[in-house]
Amino acid sequence: MHRHSTDPGVLVPGIDAPSTVACLRSLRPRGVRTLVASESSDTPATCSTHCDEFVTVPDPTEDLTAYGDALLDLAERPDVETIVPVREEDIYVLADRKDAFAEVVETNWPDFETLRRVQDRVELFAAAEAADVAVPETELVDQWTDWDRETIVKPRYTVAASTYLGADAETVMIGSTEYQRPGSPPDLEEIENRRGHVPLVQERIPDSREFGFFALYDEGEPVATFQHCQRRGWKYCGGPSAYRETVYDPDLESAGRALLDELEWHGLAMVEFLRDPDDEEYKLMEVNPRFWSSLPFSVRAGADFPYYYWQQAIGESVEAGDSYEIGIGGHLLRGELSYLHSVATEEYPMVERPSLVDATREVAASIVSQPRFDYAVTGDPLPFLRDGLNLLSAFRERRSKRAAVDAEETAADESDSTTDGQSDPSAAQPQGAPPSQASQQLDD
Repeated sequence: MHRHSTDPGVLVPGIDAPSTVACLRSLRPRGVRTLVASESSDTPATCSTHCDEFVTVPDPTEDLTAYGDALLDLAERPDVETIVPVREEDIYVLADRKDAFAEVVETNWPDFETLRRVQDRVELFAAAEAADVAVPETELVDQWTDWDRETIVKPRYTVAASTYLGADAETVMIGSTEYQRPGSPPDLEEIENRRGHVPLVQERIPDSREFGFFALYDEGEPVATFQHCQRRGWKYCGGPSAYRETVYDPDLESAGRALLDELEWHGLAMVEFLRDPDDEEYKLMEVNPRFWSSLPFSVRAGADFPYYYWQQAIGESVEAGDSYEIGIGGHLLRGELSYLHSVATEEYPMVERPSLVDATREVAASIVSQPRFDYAVTGDPLPFLRDGLNLLSAFRERRSKRAAVDAEETAADESDSTTDGQSDPSAAQPQGAPPSQASQQLDD
């Protein structure tokens, strides 16, 4: 029978984003035992030098209740002092069952009613209004009337959970952010059926820059903060962060703190803003109530949030210091490859595509001048290699699915041919491509 260690430790869900590995690299060298729990043994954290133990758990996207049960079982181990949320499903089950978790571990995360005000964007924007924090013009999709403007459609909720979606939670995909072409209103019935709820529509802010305000709060009071500006996303239209730089702006600090103060926040938060070039105002996009995917960069810049989180969990004074290094940059290399791929092969409505030559030159120059990488570090190289293998596997899977779809379309075209062997002329007409999808947010 396996005997669990009695050394104090932390449970970190294992995901593809670098945040899990960043937690291990921060905490294990300080003597904190690390337990990684994931539905996949291919998560990069499992091969990290700093991973003490790996445990398989249910996939939260397939059975959120079973996932919560598994985390609670693991929390009862004597070597688990606290749990680190790294994705929306994590923080949802932790907050939803906070009383049960509080009986066995330290729960430095918000209660469910507070979390709901963040994961339900209607309630989030109401909180922003109460805190006098600017937001883009936003309505439920069935209440928006001006479809001649540049807009985006995005989910109302950040996680597909029964509390938000009812019985349909396990059968629908709430979807991601989509650009809506001006003059082309969506099919409301189709979009609601596909997403399982009434999503939001929001004005698009052209030429905006994406900023993140990061914080750890203790019962409504900030104990550590950090800021960065996203310079490149996974797509040339935006998306998750591929390259970012540290900044400090008092106006960004003021906006982020005003919102979290209004929420009486407790725990981790990344507050995402777009800076409107017309009025230089920061406008709220969303709040990620857990660790962000660019966490390794925050740590490299001097804001060691995993350690701050651990200190807060065990009741120590948080040693955040007074500053972090301003003006440095860091990369997720797979994100940079995705960015260049999007420049070379993709089209997004209303977003001008940069020159591939210029884009390649900019990426190469920033890698040389700012050689900091989320996965690739000399002392712990295997997570970077595992992430690369995962990327290749995902690429092959996409190509295989694309080939299968093409084969089905070819077979359908052949079956529609006329009896004299000539193709139906209507089938030869070029088909209009559906609007491309892209993100007007960090989505970090």
